[in-house]
This record gives sequence, C-alpha cells and structure tokens, in this order.
Amino acid sequence: MRTAENYKKLSKEEFSRAADRYESDSAGVYRICRNDYPYILKEIRQLNFNTLLDAGCGTAPMLSLLTRVYPDKKFTGLDITPGMIERAEEKQLENTRFCTGDCEEMPFRDNTFDIIICSQCLHHLPQPQRFFNEAKRTLRPGGHLILRDMSAPKPIAWLVNKIEMPMLNLLGYGDVAIRTKDEVEAYCYEAGLNVEKLERQRNMRIHLLASKPNTKA
Repeated sequence: MRTAENYKKLSKEEFSRAADRYESDSAGVYRICRNDYPYILKEIRQLNFNTLLDAGCGTAPMLSLLTRVYPDKKFTGLDITPGMIERAEEKQLENTRFCTGDCEEMPFRDNTFDIIICSQCLHHLPQPQRFFNEAKRTLRPGGHLILRDMSAPKPIAWLVNKIEMPMLNLLGYGDVAIRTKDEVEAYCYEAGLNVEKLERQRNMRIHLLASKPNTKA
C-alpha cells in the first residue's frame, strides 16, 4: 500500500515533467483543467475579497486570469512541485507571491485569506481532511473555499479508485482517488466549514462553495 509520502513524491515527479508544457496545447490531460476556470470565476465575482489563495496553483493559469480581472487584489499561489512554482514566478504577476508547499500543511498563519480556490487538486491529496482543516484555519471568518474536482457516484468512484488510479500510479501519475459528494460534505463538516453549495455537475465534476463561520471560534 502506498503511503501519503509515496503519493506526494509521484505528484512532484509528474508535475515536474509537465511544468514546461503545462499550459500548452501539448499538455494532454491538463487541458481539461481550463474548463473549470469560468465556474470558479463566476463564484469569485459574487464575493467581496482582498486576499486569495490558489491551493495547488500549478504554473498559475488561474492566477494569471485573476490578476487581470482584479488588479488591485492580493494573490498567493501554493504548489507542492518546485518546478511549477518556478514557471509561475517567471510570469511576474502583479500583487502575487508564490510558495512551494503542501496543501495538507499550509505555510500560512491563521485567518490569512478571504478566498481559497482549489481546482483539480483534491484527487492528488492522500489525506484530504487535512486540506479542509487547513482551509478552515487559514480562511478569515466569513471567508470562502471554492473547489472543483473530478467526482462520480459511489459505484463509478469505486471502480475508478480501485482500477484506474492504481494503473495511473504505475505509469508515474500521482492521482490518489476521486471523492464523492458525500465525502466532500463530510470533510467540510469535520473541518467546521459551512456548505453553501455542493453540486455534482457534468463532465464528472464536483463544485463546492463553503464558508468559514463568521466568528472567532
């Protein structure tokens, strides 16, 4: 059985190989990530914020978009793969800082961000509850988590996780498991996040909007 560190090592190796071509038309499967950006932007447009974290930012394609739409806001990108962060830093985005680090153990103080976005990262996390706990900790009271990822009904998720994911691991990919709607709801509940919207959408996507209670608790 693979450990959490085994999965993270695979992800670092996978995305180190992909870093130079991540945003190109030759990036293969990574192109599908672009389809999630409009849905995330739509949620952001309905929220007031000054600070935003992209958890699992990759080479910062989403932050590139957001810095154009919101040039006066402050952005942070976090990714576990140094090569992805290097490519992101080369963009020299205004009002943006980048950190190499783990989404399950974020290197930020409590109550730092108004919004955390996370796109196509959850299925790479071996200990997803830790991510939701960290999102709760680092969000400011009243702040929001916006998450999109691959998902499926339980029977299909079981097949993907038991058959497809292990095959991908053997091929050098760091995928861990796709999470069901019920699992994501449970992660939020355990972390103390309020679920405002949780939908299973077309193209095997799950869409989450959750918030940190507007108290100091």
